[in-house]
Amino acid sequence: MSSSRPDRRARDTRRQRRPPVATAGHAAMDEDTADGRLSGEGMEFSVPTGLQLCTTFEALDLKPDLLRGVYAYGFEKPSAIQQRAIRPILSGRDVIAQAQSGTGKTATFSIGILNRIDTNSRECQALILSPTRELAIQSESVVKTLGAFMSVKAHCCIGGKSVGEDIRVLEAGVHVVSGESRVVHLVEEVLSGLCDSKAMTRFLCRYAGACV
Repeated sequence: MSSSRPDRRARDTRRQRRPPVATAGHAAMDEDTADGRLSGEGMEFSVPTGLQLCTTFEALDLKPDLLRGVYAYGFEKPSAIQQRAIRPILSGRDVIAQAQSGTGKTATFSIGILNRIDTNSRECQALILSPTRELAIQSESVVKTLGAFMSVKAHCCIGGKSVGEDIRVLEAGVHVVSGESRVVHLVEEVLSGLCDSKAMTRFLCRYAGACV
């Protein structure tokens, strides 16, 4: 008698290893996790090998003005995803971070970006790409608020606004650009000469699956 169930060993050989990911709000684990499942904030986490947790913002060695902005924003201690993802971003590593809504993802990448911004330069140093206008506006708002004491300039490029105004602002110099599909057009077709590849050290894609 034949069975319709596939052979278990065959299924195992077809499994693809996933890259280490700093996650919050997901109980799934893979072979790259060293610490197993950690409980906190009512959720379970997968912790990649060698990932150092930072339970205070002081432990992240942030710039004084950025740290001041973090506390002025209302944060008291890093959330679960912030404890796991900010330090790898600060160290210059490529990071994939997954977490439930409301867990502090926007602040996570914003802090990572702001700590590496050189405010003495007028060059655009970070690009944040979002799938929707609302997320693009949110990213710009959080970056400006957290960087309020750093004199960081950020601009949001979205549909429904004057392209001429976007060009004027970007030509004047901004440190962080947030946007949706329009920002890709501006960079590729209009502002390619203004974007120094050496200065642009940070690219952030929010909800990458929706942006592709």
